[in-house]
Amino acid sequence: MKYRILIEEDEDGIFVAECPSLPGCVSQGNSRNEALINIQDAIKGYLLSLEKHKEPVPPSILEEVVEVNI
Repeated sequence: MKYRILIEEDEDGIFVAECPSLPGCVSQGNSRNEALINIQDAIKGYLLSLEKHKEPVPPSILEEVVEVNI
């Protein structure tokens, strides 16, 4: 499954990652790569919890990236 995530560096240099389609699913890391690995783990745990509690699982996204040159 694919989910959109956002990664931002905070004022202390920590990278914070969140998954907007999974409310409250947030993680962090000392690097972008570490934050990416940690949010993947958090998403897995979130989805397993939804399944365990028989809650609906948000659908995977289909997304394209477009580059625009001006």
